[in-house]
Amino acid sequence: MLIYNATIINENRRFIGSVEIADERISRIHEGPASAELLTAHKDNINAQGLWLLPGVIDDQVHFREPGLTHKADIYTESRAAVAGGVTSFMDMPNTKPQTTTQALLAEKYALGAEKSIANYSFYMGATNENLAELKKTDPHTVCGVKVFMGSSTGNMLVDDTRTLERIFAEVPLLIATHNEDEATIQANKMRCIAQWGENLPIECHPIIRDAEACYKSSAKAVELAHKHGTRLHILHLSTEKELGLFDARPLAGKKITAEACVHHLWFSEQDYATYGNRIKWNPAIKRTEDRDALRRAINDGKIDVIATDHAPHLWTEKEGSCLQAASGGPMVQHSLVAMLELAAQGCFTPEKVVEKMCHAPADLFSIQKRGYIREGYYADLVLVNPDSPWQVDRGNLLSKCGWSPMEGITFRHKVVTTLVNGHTVYNNGCIQEGHNGKRLLFDR
Repeated sequence: MLIYNATIINENRRFIGSVEIADERISRIHEGPASAELLTAHKDNINAQGLWLLPGVIDDQVHFREPGLTHKADIYTESRAAVAGGVTSFMDMPNTKPQTTTQALLAEKYALGAEKSIANYSFYMGATNENLAELKKTDPHTVCGVKVFMGSSTGNMLVDDTRTLERIFAEVPLLIATHNEDEATIQANKMRCIAQWGENLPIECHPIIRDAEACYKSSAKAVELAHKHGTRLHILHLSTEKELGLFDARPLAGKKITAEACVHHLWFSEQDYATYGNRIKWNPAIKRTEDRDALRRAINDGKIDVIATDHAPHLWTEKEGSCLQAASGGPMVQHSLVAMLELAAQGCFTPEKVVEKMCHAPADLFSIQKRGYIREGYYADLVLVNPDSPWQVDRGNLLSKCGWSPMEGITFRHKVVTTLVNGHTVYNNGCIQEGHNGKRLLFDR
């Protein structure tokens, strides 16, 4: 295959060029307009004039709900929503039913990925207060990391025993990814809100209950443990300006403690609760405009290393009710890239910065083999984007199984045209193209 005359955005450069693909990988990259000889050398040509060619997005935090919660979503449906949004690789969380907390259950989940996923995949091993021995068996070459919920979670996945946390940070030789909200602070805030306003709390109470102090206290604890034990720590979905003081702005290659921001925390603020209600209820909560703007600045200054989604679909019926009743989380994987490119068009970032944080940095941060860049010899995980093709999100063009999106009604100027995974076209002009599943991600560790 040849993709020719694209505007290639890669490694902080933008140039007209062409990419040859053979045996699932990028075989040659040509700068400048394609020659007649190059065009005639390939049977399968894609004319990309006027389109941007980007590396495929790597999303390091999704909840595809399988096994056990497939009434909301599953690997089949959500991986297809992912490639429709230009996401070619994902890393899925362990809080399913059963929870992915043993090596046997982790192996079963990888078998599901191989069977069902059209995108490349990896699955986190989940920590509990009791499964340290299982965590230590995890292979760092074939598993993205260990997930530790240092805040509210389902079932027994809240790791709140101090001795257990010390041992996990000291003894587990993998990247440790954490959800950070202090449970005691959350419960105290919740009781105060109920005492003042009663049980039927409005959604505007959500960022009061899950406030900046709850996030900072837990994140600071994780950073302290990581410094103490030399742990490779990755803190997920930062939501506050205060937490940014815990992180360095130096280059990613020199960091052992890294940070992620999610699209919804970069797009929405607490002022949007009046419009969107429970549709934008996430944990951690969307907070002040000042927090959102600080997170945007941290993308540019390097304190935040990657951008992800925390894609967490629920049925719409599960999102109904008061602040204390509605489920937290929402689908985002189909719209993450176009949302970030929209913010770039508004002047928040450059498209090159979006590619860095959504493609290059996740590959580097997790040491993923041969992905995340447009480079010769790398897997051809590629996305063609039309930068001037306005379209509106509506229920008719959603692929996530839950059937709704917080982005409904929003018009994006960028549109994903074609997505390739391992050199195979899996999405083109609104249609999924079946026949080629993704691969398990491997890691150079």
